[in-house]
Amino acid sequence: MNAIKTIALRELAHARAGDKGDISNLSLIAYEQKDYELLRREVTPERVRQHFAGVVRGGVTRYELPQLGAFNFVMQQALGGGVTRSLALDAHGKCLGAALLAMRIPVP
Repeated sequence: MNAIKTIALRELAHARAGDKGDISNLSLIAYEQKDYELLRREVTPERVRQHFAGVVRGGVTRYELPQLGAFNFVMQQALGGGVTRSLALDAHGKCLGAALLAMRIPVP
């Protein structure tokens, strides 16, 4: 029986992040253009929301930027009411960007 091989996103991409109010904005950028389609197939808004279960209480929207080999994920209700209102330690966008790169995806 063959086990499914998975890798962490950090092996294929890097992330940039920002936050405004209770919205986290994460960009996932492929190191190499050839990996863009794999990322497009595997890193869906649903999987990102599932990855952040318990943190993201609102919707996740994905914007595709194929020319850049990148995606932008906008996560609503993701910062415990907003950076200045949250009691969470370091729940800002940069922390969530690092957490996104820990997400594992199957690879052929």
